[in-house]
Amino acid sequence: MSTITEATGAKGPAAPAAGALRRDAVGVSHIVFFVLAAAAPLTAVVGASPAAFAFGNGAGVPGTYLLVGALYLLFAAGFTAMNRFVGSAGGFYPFIAAGLGKPVGVGGALIALATYNAIDIAVFGLFGFFMADTTGGLLPWWAFALALGLAVHVCGMRRIEFSGRVLGICMAAEILILLVLDLAIVATGGGPEGFTATSFAPATIGGEGLGIGLVFVVASFIGFEATVIFGEEARDPRRTIPIATYVAVVVIACFYAFSTWAITQYYGPSHIVAAATEHTATLFFDASDALLGPAVTTIMNLLLITSLFACALSFHNTINRYFFAIGREGLAWAGLARTHADHQSPHVAGLVQTGLAIAAVILFALSGLDPFAVVFAWMSTFASIGILVMQILVSLSVLGFFRGDSRGVRLWNRAIAPALSGLGLAICLWLVIANVELVSGSDSGLVAAFPLLILAIGALGIAFALGLRARRPAVYARIGRAFEEIA
Repeated sequence: MSTITEATGAKGPAAPAAGALRRDAVGVSHIVFFVLAAAAPLTAVVGASPAAFAFGNGAGVPGTYLLVGALYLLFAAGFTAMNRFVGSAGGFYPFIAAGLGKPVGVGGALIALATYNAIDIAVFGLFGFFMADTTGGLLPWWAFALALGLAVHVCGMRRIEFSGRVLGICMAAEILILLVLDLAIVATGGGPEGFTATSFAPATIGGEGLGIGLVFVVASFIGFEATVIFGEEARDPRRTIPIATYVAVVVIACFYAFSTWAITQYYGPSHIVAAATEHTATLFFDASDALLGPAVTTIMNLLLITSLFACALSFHNTINRYFFAIGREGLAWAGLARTHADHQSPHVAGLVQTGLAIAAVILFALSGLDPFAVVFAWMSTFASIGILVMQILVSLSVLGFFRGDSRGVRLWNRAIAPALSGLGLAICLWLVIANVELVSGSDSGLVAAFPLLILAIGALGIAFALGLRARRPAVYARIGRAFEEIA
């Protein structure tokens, strides 16, 4: 990924028919940037990893990132194999429909919409919180959150390439600033214990607190399905999507592992838990101040803001395409499938998504709820549970899809890898639910009921699909169809 944009060829992106997304518009690098932006590298490393150190398996956190990366590579083996036969702007939804049946697919679609809207609102809350804090309370948090919503909507309405370029710039800046700190630590020869590889030793990774560490690390991979969501707009999607998927997983896992290993060396493997517990919010900033100076730390703080903007833009584009897909198939208002005359973006879906996010921000603001402790923490917890549920359903869908016909796909890709990933993801889901009070920072009964709420949303989707099968069979028949069949 040496460049931010990729050549589109002499003819440029293909002009789609009215109501269709822009074809042949993005390549591997653009799609990887969408995934990385959703993962928010700077926010994940600076904001989430200290909690993993403090409450999880301490010095084993870097190795845990590689462990989770391996789990998602298993997931990708089946996911990308099925992508050769199934795919649309509906992300995981058509996969679930094809492998587990249309009713379960619609249930998955509703869970996906609830999940991604929740994480988008969580980002709005965190952005507003940081901006209000950075400006010394110049404006209330919700004012900054509303401004973010408008900015994201304007960017999301443009051609998909525009968002890809914006995200590329943001991701390059985020990764660069962290690499500067990482390399500065390496250049000093490590901390009080020198350089060690203990973070990657099985005994350290599997030490006390691994389960809780996994909870925080798995959350860093949210947004994984963005690769397939943009398949309709990708050049040569049957090749581009698998490459982008594997590249995104490897980059996220390795970069997070390296950055957390470096900070572990700075404080020392024996001291990282104490340092993270005492300085959870400033673990990386303290190291930056000492090694690079306050000016670089200030830049890091500013890039944390752009990281959240990029994250919001990535999820905005993701949600738009979910809305677009269900509108096109007749599961929701057909207007959601309208595309912009010039940009071929799902601008109506974007307007609806922006309206929902802004309404949620206003509701939270009027309720006087804390933007960090409630809006961000609760919504991100809900999203983490929902994402894992969808990923487990996709693993099961791969098994179901190839059960009667291997379609020439190897046993590893069609059965062994998805079975292993499904088991691993189920364990991660159980750990999140078991530690939901720690993850959310709340003992609220509502938070504890999140798994049941997600189950109810899925059941509602199944009931809706069954109703369609009885009353509107033509609409039911279109559920989960690949975009090549619709075009």
